[in-house]
Amino acid sequence: MYKGLRRYQELAEELKLIIRKKGYQVGDRILTERQISETLNVGRSAAREAILMLEIEGLVEVKKGSGTYLISDELSAPKPLETADDVGPFELLQARQVVESNVAGLAALSVTKSDILRMRQALEMERKGIEEQNNDYSSDELFHRLIAEATQNSVLVDTVSELWKTRDRSLMWARLHERIFDTDYRKQWLRDHQEILSALQLKDSEGARRAMWQHLENVRDTLMELSDVDDPNFDGYLFNSSAG
Repeated sequence: MYKGLRRYQELAEELKLIIRKKGYQVGDRILTERQISETLNVGRSAAREAILMLEIEGLVEVKKGSGTYLISDELSAPKPLETADDVGPFELLQARQVVESNVAGLAALSVTKSDILRMRQALEMERKGIEEQNNDYSSDELFHRLIAEATQNSVLVDTVSELWKTRDRSLMWARLHERIFDTDYRKQWLRDHQEILSALQLKDSEGARRAMWQHLENVRDTLMELSDVDDPNFDGYLFNSSAG
């Protein structure tokens, strides 16, 4: 329907049409993610990416525990140039899941003692960062990059590095994180990393692949839960708890 647009951008345009059709006015609470998901026949993550796009465009405002509100009636405004090549955060996580799980499986076959020691150091940095409650996620990124380096395949190293660079420059990823205040999830992610490292130490290729896949699944689920802004009482009666 919208040639040349990413999927979340197409959904954002469709959502604009729905907003116009329903006659929402500035200040009105628009459809919830669940309602958008049902109307457009997409998952909750795709619906959230579409809302994030409208939020960055300055068309809607999200309020924790309340929902999404229309703050501008300029629904035909062009997209900001800085977001034209952005990617949806959950789309990116899916790509990372496919790539990095297989990278971890391959790394288990060639990982060296030196690789393991560097990974342990990265996890120790991560642990200290959590204890100090700082906002430095560099050790998290380092751990994932070290796994790629352990494959001894420069193409895979570059591929993983580019995925992280895409995340780091993504306005949508940054906006998603602005909604998250509870950082206890970092402890779970550290445990996930430790399970991946254990599989690598055992040179268990399938175990490392599964552990990385599950880790990134946990990341997705956590971000979905902690960045949810809808009022659970607004449309909860229409859906069961596993919807989306």
